[in-house]
Amino acid sequence: MQRKTVTVLFCDVTGSTALGESLDPEALRELLSRYFDRMKSIVERHEGTVEKFIGDAVMAVFGVPTAHEDDALRAVRAAAEMRDALPELGIQARIGLNTGTVVTGTAERLATGDAVNVAARLEQAAGAGEVLLGDQTLELVRDSVEVVPVAPLELKGKAEPVPAHRLVQVLDSPERSHESPFVGRERELAVIGEACHRTEAEGRCELITVAGEAGVGKTRLAAEALRSSNARIVRGRCLPYGEGITYWPVVETLKQLAVLPPDQEAASAIRSLLGQADAPASAEEIAWAFRKTLEHAAATRPLAVVFEDIHWGEETFLDLVEHVALLSTGSPLLLICLARPELGERRPTWPISFRLDPLPEAEVEQLIPARVEPSLREQIARAAGGNPLFIGEMLAMAEDGEAVVPPTLQALLAARLDALEGSERAVLECAAVEGEIFHRGAIQALIHDEPQVTPQLAGLVRKQLIAPEGTQVPGEDGFRFRHLLVRDAAYEALPKARRADLHEGLAGWLEDHVGSFELDELLGYHLEQAVRYRMELGQPVDAELAAAARERLTAAGRRSLRRLDFGSAAGFLERAAGLLPEGEVDLGLEIDLIDALSWDRKSGEALARAHSIVARAEASGDRIAELCGRIQELTSRIQTQAVDTLADLDVLLGEALPIFEAAGDDLALRIAYRAIGETANMRAQMDQVAEAYEKALSYPGPAGLTAVVGFQSHARYHGSTPVTELLAWQDEQDPHEQRSYWLRAHRIGALAMLGRSDEARALLAELRTELAERGGAKAVLAALGGYALEVELLAGDLEAAAAEGEESCRMREELGRAAELSTAAGALALVYCELDRLDDAERWAARAAELGTEEDAITQMLWREARAMVLARRGEHEQATRLAREAIEIGETTEELTSKAEARAVLGEILAIAGRTEEAARALEEALARFEAKENLVRAAQMRERLASLGAEVD
Repeated sequence: MQRKTVTVLFCDVTGSTALGESLDPEALRELLSRYFDRMKSIVERHEGTVEKFIGDAVMAVFGVPTAHEDDALRAVRAAAEMRDALPELGIQARIGLNTGTVVTGTAERLATGDAVNVAARLEQAAGAGEVLLGDQTLELVRDSVEVVPVAPLELKGKAEPVPAHRLVQVLDSPERSHESPFVGRERELAVIGEACHRTEAEGRCELITVAGEAGVGKTRLAAEALRSSNARIVRGRCLPYGEGITYWPVVETLKQLAVLPPDQEAASAIRSLLGQADAPASAEEIAWAFRKTLEHAAATRPLAVVFEDIHWGEETFLDLVEHVALLSTGSPLLLICLARPELGERRPTWPISFRLDPLPEAEVEQLIPARVEPSLREQIARAAGGNPLFIGEMLAMAEDGEAVVPPTLQALLAARLDALEGSERAVLECAAVEGEIFHRGAIQALIHDEPQVTPQLAGLVRKQLIAPEGTQVPGEDGFRFRHLLVRDAAYEALPKARRADLHEGLAGWLEDHVGSFELDELLGYHLEQAVRYRMELGQPVDAELAAAARERLTAAGRRSLRRLDFGSAAGFLERAAGLLPEGEVDLGLEIDLIDALSWDRKSGEALARAHSIVARAEASGDRIAELCGRIQELTSRIQTQAVDTLADLDVLLGEALPIFEAAGDDLALRIAYRAIGETANMRAQMDQVAEAYEKALSYPGPAGLTAVVGFQSHARYHGSTPVTELLAWQDEQDPHEQRSYWLRAHRIGALAMLGRSDEARALLAELRTELAERGGAKAVLAALGGYALEVELLAGDLEAAAAEGEESCRMREELGRAAELSTAAGALALVYCELDRLDDAERWAARAAELGTEEDAITQMLWREARAMVLARRGEHEQATRLAREAIEIGETTEELTSKAEARAVLGEILAIAGRTEEAARALEEALARFEAKENLVRAAQMRERLASLGAEVD
């Protein structure tokens, strides 16, 4: 059984009842016999196959048992000839044709599929003497026919009207024009050659991207351009599935280079990527480390890196390539990326250097050997349309004795596959399941009828369908499809039930033989395909198989989360969630998915996922999952929408915790304590934040761990923990956690408080450089801007502090993080107060008040402090004092020691402006005590100086 694209023809006599009334039965029998014989002979002359006679109707199929390059055109020609033969027979009839995918090779029917049904309906809708074509048939023969469109037809069994076209006549086929090339290429070779020269002469990196249709000659062009180069050449390619294997091309190039960068952190990230170390590396670290590796490899000899089929690449991989291209310096490095035109649609900002066009006629002639006889030569040149793949494939088929001219590449490849022996085709189809690169052992494991597949592989190499390739599995022979479209055609011909079996079998072989760093992604993909194909066919889904696929994709997603590669994490986890049985909740998977979506700026999707958990849990009676879903709903709203939901969340947590504790559900308890930490954070109860996240971490399990240690550091930084204790605590953490963005951001602020502004700025510059080089998450960059404001403010550079605050607010606005923006706006307003830019201060204070919820204690303090300073300097002392005291009162409900101190410092300044010196001194003394408790040495010293200036006695 196979899947094939065929053209189906139905022809039925009209007025058969009247004929029966007017003719003797024997005469009628003779007439219909001549009709059937004539129709059959016409069909067979055009190499179609008569499926059956149904009453007065004839059904024929073009493309079965053997596909031809122009089956649709043959069917149309047969239909026109049948129509023209009817008057001679003294019969009226109507004809319908349609093209589409069917299943062939079953015992019951020659072809099965919707294409057959539509062809029959088109025939029934045609008038006497008419031929109606379906849309897909017309698409294949458009240049060879004259048609008249008819109104879309309301056909039985079709939900939507079906377009149809009435055939007028068949024309001589025009010269074909194909997009896809290779040979000659002087201009394109010069572009690459000049880029290569510049990289070598100037010690720089250049990116060349070549776009063109499949088979156009991109790979050959790159090889020819680099043939005379002094550069070392390494290659990597994106796997054809288009999902999952994020770093496969990077790993391929690293294995060819076989070097590590001298920087130890970069070397560690490379080892992690290669599966040689357990420590995870983030997407940004990997991009930076890969760039450092390429620069190191190019230090002694120019390096050319060719990435093929990057239109299949994950966004993370494309980001990595751009990172190298934009940031590499000091080494002669040429990046050549080969892609299909879809890359421009998928990523419009990608810099495409040029597109390969079809070859001119003269160069096509050069590709066709002189030994090919003239008529076949003309057919190949005409059908190829300048596409070297077309030419090569048709020449190969001609050498096998098949003198056909496929009108499209798909038809060419289908015809080529049909010409193979059965055992060779079976090998090729199994190979297509593994992908463009495949291994003898995998094929042997998938084919049970052949004791050895080596002879078939050798035959396919001789027929130039495949070629030997370096192995990716130790001890195995590797092969590669000469053209990816050969692989695609072989795969598409497989019935979906067979695909499912082969994907499942291949997953088992890979698990036993491949030790890839991204085996979870590979196995997850193949197991997922097996499950989805069976679901499409309505077959029972093996629960264990679906669970295995989900487990692998979940593991891949969590690995991406640890790298802070939130986009990839969301993709893997969404696919895993899509394999859940209807109505079921996998709480750990879905909580991690919500985290990934939230950090990837998809807050609406995160909230929708939380809603979905609640709905499914309610339907199934899973009270724990329902409560966890409701907790996630409220926390998602708090993080992104700056709404007053803390009281609701408090009530919900009060209800949920006893239930979770009674059930002993570790994951639910972790979710609850993370939410408790979130509410405490909004209320600035920082010691409670630290306690809640430590409690969350105490429950075992792999889910819900995103940024938990970062929040513990956050709580210590903003809470009552003295600065030196915070630094000591950080030093005790896992080295990988110490290098996290969160811990280093808090370290920057701590160093600034201690007066070590040079160290703080150096660490800030280092962290920003890493984020810029590695394309760091924007949410992290935005948060870093807030710490940068504090550094500059404590260092006394108010203009720099304002610039940092403006940029941080801009980024948070862009990210849609309303809750964070409200706090950042309040901090910026206070900087403008220090600069005496009161209009700006008032504007940002109003923005903070507008966005901040009543439950966001710090924002409520900040906008009041800024507004109070503006009023005081405008002489409205009473109202200013009232607002400043409100800020202090709010601060007393918090555990943010620095914020409490700053509120009293603001009150002291307002009272001093009002001439109330003694009250001002008391407020400043209270601020000083709190700054000293926090070990904020800079602000403590400033308080002492201010007190001295007021003439107050300071102990």
